[in-house]
Amino acid sequence: MLQPTDAVDVRRRNSVRESGDPSGRPIVFAHGFGCSQEMWRRVVPHFESDFRVIVFDHVGAGDSDVSAYDRAKYDSLHGYADDVLEIFEALDLHDAVFVGHSVSAMIGVLAANRSPGRFGRLVLVGPSPRYIDEGDYVGGFTRSDIEGLLDTLDDNYLGWSEAIAPVIAGNPDRPELGAELTASFCRTDPAIAGHFARVTFLSDNRADLPEVTVPTVVLQCSEDAIAPGPVGRYVHAQIPGSVFVQLDATGHCPNLSGPDELAAAIRSSLA
Repeated sequence: MLQPTDAVDVRRRNSVRESGDPSGRPIVFAHGFGCSQEMWRRVVPHFESDFRVIVFDHVGAGDSDVSAYDRAKYDSLHGYADDVLEIFEALDLHDAVFVGHSVSAMIGVLAANRSPGRFGRLVLVGPSPRYIDEGDYVGGFTRSDIEGLLDTLDDNYLGWSEAIAPVIAGNPDRPELGAELTASFCRTDPAIAGHFARVTFLSDNRADLPEVTVPTVVLQCSEDAIAPGPVGRYVHAQIPGSVFVQLDATGHCPNLSGPDELAAAIRSSLA
């Protein structure tokens, strides 16, 4: 059990922020690769009237304590899942709704499988348990695609960010979305971003999906270049009793491209 001073340290480490109704049901928003809690700023206001809203930054992102970054700990997504569970313990969260975007969807799966009693619902936004195609499994990328992406990132992170962020954001008719995501990427330490990218894009969490016992909703965007439709359908098929929702929002970041629709879909899943 965390001691009071440890709980304070956890809050500081992950720059945990709370808003909304302190007596409401907890809802925790977790950001994706290259992002921070700021990516939820258009979604959070939809829940502050009746939920206890919690946002945080993964170590190495946003306003987190970068000195807490331990390459060995974060050499797998389990290190980030450990942090999520420590946040839940520090805030004494139970029956919490965990909204995980992109890689945080799988981080949430790992955390919920470890301590299902603290989770009331998983909402997986654009999840992918494996980005690389394998056999009949469609992840959206070949191994050479991913290796090339990671090599380019290592060679020139800022240039890579400027090129890839608009692709991830999608919506070429709304360039401001790609520009915002690019700016977020560029605020991340290149060494940490490079390591997190390798851990993310080389991960394989397919075997963890059937172990989920927490009620789960899979939210799939249209025209998602990172987690295409077949991936979301796969996640839905592998998690027992899960619900699949196809969003109209396009691109990989509905918290930017369709925050109102995303918020409505989350609320609807909790009804």
